[in-house]
Amino acid sequence: MVKSAKILAVGGAHIDRRGQVSGPYVPAASNPGTMREDVGGGVFNALRSAVRRGVAASLLSARGGDAAADTVSRAIAASGIADLSAVFLDRTTPSYTALIDRDGELIVGFADMALYDLAFPKQIRRSKVREVIAAADAILCDANLPSAALERLVPLAAGKPVFAIAISPAKVVRLTPVLSSLALVFMNRREAIALAGVGADTAGQDLVDGLRRAGLKGGVVTAGDGPVLGFDEDGLFSIVPPAPKIIADVTGAGDALAGATVAALLRGLNLRAALREGVAAATLAIESTDAVPNFDATSFSEVLALVPDAQEVS
Repeated sequence: MVKSAKILAVGGAHIDRRGQVSGPYVPAASNPGTMREDVGGGVFNALRSAVRRGVAASLLSARGGDAAADTVSRAIAASGIADLSAVFLDRTTPSYTALIDRDGELIVGFADMALYDLAFPKQIRRSKVREVIAAADAILCDANLPSAALERLVPLAAGKPVFAIAISPAKVVRLTPVLSSLALVFMNRREAIALAGVGADTAGQDLVDGLRRAGLKGGVVTAGDGPVLGFDEDGLFSIVPPAPKIIADVTGAGDALAGATVAALLRGLNLRAALREGVAAATLAIESTDAVPNFDATSFSEVLALVPDAQEVS
């Protein structure tokens, strides 16, 4: 069992804009609604949930020299995370803009993240990165990193577990060159299909078989409000998430699941028990208007008690 586990996270930490339609969504028309701006990013969102579950963390990301960069910097500091990010004064800080319907479901997302493709392959070469990896118990990354950066990062882990977040169907394939070296990949069903290279109607055991053939040893596949699939060397299982009290915003639910699951794994739980904690964090995220749910030990335990035990899938 790892006590006071330390994670180095490498990936997205950027401006996250969420516009929600207040009435029925009408395509190709002006829709009334509200726009919120916060700091998000797959790995940063997940890391904040992990920190709330007792993990110490460092973050390596990249941002520009604009006002948005100051906002990102302050958010990282406020989260109690050591900031190792690089600043490019002549660049624009990456951003993600999501449009969601009145029920909290994603309509479309728009990613402006060219800086990540430019910066990450160079930053992984920094000697300080090697030092931080040496001091960490695990690495958490996301597919905002291009394949070239992932291929430099993963070997530096030198046997320490590397967890990855898929980000999107278009980006998850960036993980392919290092897939066999990853301990676990967190993805939704569409991302899993893209990674496995199987048909859109592939599900359950067939989908996991496709992921295994692609080289993945362990993974978690979410499906909205459907059962969450998990698999590792011990087999395939599912967990049915509890119904949330309200659906405020689904943005960040998968990231919360990843962060809480990784934190539990580093406390020594097996994947079946750890993923229950991840499902609890995702439920809290869905009930919150914030991308990262603000929970304490008591509120987390209350939701965790509603999460059923994992069921083996034959």
